Amino acid sequence: MTVGDIAPSAPYLMGEEGARDGQGIEAGVLGDSRYELERCAPEPRRAGPERTERRRRGRTNGLGRAIARAFASRGARVTVVGQTFRDEGVTGIEFVRADLSLMSAAARVGGSLPAALDHVVLTTGIIAAPQREVTQEGIERDMAVSYLSRLALLRELAPRLPERARVFIMGFPGTGEVGDETDLNAERSYDAMKVHMNTVAGNEALVLDSARRYPTIDFFGLNPGLIKTGIRANYLGEGSLKHRIAEGLIGLFMSSAETYAARIVPVMVAPELEGRSGAMFNQKGHAIRATEALTESHVSALIAASEVLVSSRARS
Repeated sequence: MTVGDIAPSAPYLMGEEGARDGQGIEAGVLGDSRYELERCAPEPRRAGPERTERRRRGRTNGLGRAIARAFASRGARVTVVGQTFRDEGVTGIEFVRADLSLMSAAARVGGSLPAALDHVVLTTGIIAAPQREVTQEGIERDMAVSYLSRLALLRELAPRLPERARVFIMGFPGTGEVGDETDLNAERSYDAMKVHMNTVAGNEALVLDSARRYPTIDFFGLNPGLIKTGIRANYLGEGSLKHRIAEGLIGLFMSSAETYAARIVPVMVAPELEGRSGAMFNQKGHAIRATEALTESHVSALIAASEVLVSSRARS
């Protein structure tokens, strides 16, 4: 298969050919619908006794978990950092407990991860509850978990990453969301979907800003589309009838987390991605256009407001 240029606006699909199958990679992943991080270290390019090591952070159920297991199945050694663990006994996966809904904790994790990471994958996420919830630091919970924890972690980790390391930020890039930087903490008014769309805009802005801020590192946005995970539990009520019906229908008609992981991991390790910072990929690994309205000035304003919120609460 011939792979053309990979650019944010170019249609692109990476299949099995040309991908490195996760070998020779040292990476970190920030996980699922409750706060995860994982790291994957080098596996040799050829089959052999050495294994990749991978690290992940957050909850252990959903896309982050599926990605972690996909890497582990390829010989990766995985460390899950989060509040719960569902893969005890799975070869190659270890667990470290931490609450990464807190900016102070996310920053500490970012500062303590090994610097020699080739890949960092950030997948933590929930959807805001019908009524406003806040963390111990006073940040709206969805904003803290789904977006700001990633920013806090990257500010400590990114400057230490090796040249051409790859950072993947999961969200819903390319959907036209621009966010409202004047009320990121939803203190002026509260609407669950508006809050969540602010996290969507924030994560896409984080990709675009980081691609400029850290020119020696490659940043990518991931849009997995609609997949059955635990992300809607906070909004619909975990285990409620409407939650079970929604997840049942999604599971019936949409791809599973495991299918997505099997499809996207070859893209994440493909050598053709090198130097293509700022690209966004959809559920099938096609490159998609970034949101046009997220101009450089708007991204800068959104990131600046986010950093003020993070720094003020991390110190409190």
